[in-house]
Amino acid sequence: MSKKRDYYFDNGKFLLIFFVVFGHLIRSYIEDNEILYALYKTIYSFHMPAFILVSGYFAKGYFEKGYFTKLGKKLLVPYLIFQIIYSVYYYFLLSEKSLSINIFNPEWSLWFLVSLFCWHLLLLLFAKMNQPFGFILSIIIGILIGYIDFIDEYLSLSRTFVFFPFFLLGYYLKREHFYWLKSKVAISSATIIITSVFVLFYLFPLMDFEWLFGSKPYNHFETDMTFAWLQRLFIYGVSLITVFSFWAFVPRQRYFFTKIGRYTLYIYLLHGFIIKYFRGSDWEKWIAKNHSVWILAVFALSLTLLLSSKFVRVLTQPIIEFKLANWFSLFKQFNRRLFS
Repeated sequence: MSKKRDYYFDNGKFLLIFFVVFGHLIRSYIEDNEILYALYKTIYSFHMPAFILVSGYFAKGYFEKGYFTKLGKKLLVPYLIFQIIYSVYYYFLLSEKSLSINIFNPEWSLWFLVSLFCWHLLLLLFAKMNQPFGFILSIIIGILIGYIDFIDEYLSLSRTFVFFPFFLLGYYLKREHFYWLKSKVAISSATIIITSVFVLFYLFPLMDFEWLFGSKPYNHFETDMTFAWLQRLFIYGVSLITVFSFWAFVPRQRYFFTKIGRYTLYIYLLHGFIIKYFRGSDWEKWIAKNHSVWILAVFALSLTLLLSSKFVRVLTQPIIEFKLANWFSLFKQFNRRLFS
């Protein structure tokens, strides 16, 4: 894969993780601001589906020996560690009466780690199918799963099935498909699509934003169960066009932020501690009172840069990647400076 290709995906992952952080920050304000509410739903229509799509694109080596062992170490072990850490953190932050650690109900955004592992497992079956048939089947399953009441956030089962079509589609995609998205026609179309989706959400605000999470069965929503499948099908359609619109905007060149795309796991796992503390804080109230919501974009960017910094990565690497080499290197440098 060429350097430009690497830059392209790194740029895309940086932008997506920024939208993840920004989306979590503006969550507190969407009830009182129609524009932010429409922006929130527009972001959620593509940011995780686009992440999932590119994860599927890079899953083409799933059949290699030792792949799932490495994947389990990369995804499931950090999930268990951070599930415990987040549970303890919430216990003290929210002053809960008792400490409860439930490894089967992912805290915060940890659902993605569980689902990502499961999507790779599903490839063992779906990768052998005819591509159009496999993709259509994944859509049908994602729609029908909403009628099963007990499939919800438990083990991230609902999101696993609902978002799997994006992972599978990413697995099908080739380099040429992303190259085509950089054409003038595609970029012009993407501009119209993103703008139209935002306007649609703004003019018709009644749709519950939780539909975009894919985490709840249909009985959670106030909707006619007979036609609930049409709502999910509609969301699939919106997400598919906004996902490709997003990738059309991603630049290929190398920028100062490009390398941050390699460290999105750090940002994803760590930003929840700060966001959770922010919600309900005096800072949150001050921003709402002074209508300084634009500060959230700066805050989100600063947080993204901070959590991807070398200092934070070295500090947290033992619990995210289980590597101590950088710690030892830092310790040696400290000793040399101390005793030189």
